[in-house]
Amino acid sequence: MGATGCGKSRLSIDLASLFPAEVINSDKMQVYRGLDITTNKITPAERRGVPHHLLGSYDPDNGEMSPSLFRSLGHAAISGVAARGNSPLLVGGSNSFIHALLVERFDPDADVFGALGQPASPELRYDCCFLWVDVSLPVLEEYLSKRVDDMLDMGMFEELAQYYDPARTDPGGRIGLRKAIGVPEFDRYFKKHPPPRPREEGAYEEAVWEIKENTRQLAKRQIGKILRLRGCGWELRRLDATESFRLAMAAEEEGEGGGGGRGRWRDVWERQVIGPSEKIVKRFLQEK
Repeated sequence: MGATGCGKSRLSIDLASLFPAEVINSDKMQVYRGLDITTNKITPAERRGVPHHLLGSYDPDNGEMSPSLFRSLGHAAISGVAARGNSPLLVGGSNSFIHALLVERFDPDADVFGALGQPASPELRYDCCFLWVDVSLPVLEEYLSKRVDDMLDMGMFEELAQYYDPARTDPGGRIGLRKAIGVPEFDRYFKKHPPPRPREEGAYEEAVWEIKENTRQLAKRQIGKILRLRGCGWELRRLDATESFRLAMAAEEEGEGGGGGRGRWRDVWERQVIGPSEKIVKRFLQEK
């Protein structure tokens, strides 16, 4: 668990190299097929052969993936992974989906994350080991800004230009994948500057700023939901990845991403995140 961009996917692959495991995606935008760059799906190369489930598998034309539907599909995925003798690794930042899947009794009408919502139940229908990857907010916000720039360099703008549909830009009609950060911001841009017109820099920069700001706000909301679950009795083991992120960004700025700089942040990541995670998971599995 953790806010967007905190390294959940990276940790899941690291753990899958240590324990027989398969990943079940719990990011509500990444469940949909399409917009792989915009939704920041882990690439096949980055998965390093680890099986992934509910990742880009749901057709967005079938409507919205509800928490109730995710509860059903997630349970089937968990059962399949367990039947193969592997550990199911639930990975993603959508805490409403995580809550819906894991609680013993799920009420789709209850708002456990609202300001006056009822508390989440501590009774879970699985034996769970929670790892919360946390990065201090100032460092995370700086990283998220850089990540948006990286996604644009990878072709996010072009991907969204192809996805743009002038008949489907009404905010009230947004469901499913069309809610992904990047879609509404660039829909407003494309409405004024339809592709394939040359890029209008002023409007483009405004859309990019909105994407970065909305991503920062998403991270804050996700952290708030995690704290709410923790306060309701969920035993979340916090792992502080701040220093490794700080070193990784410094190495990138100094042009050391593939050399010594990468080695330094990776060493800290292994010592402060992977090492403690391995011990926590090993103890959990031994007790079960």
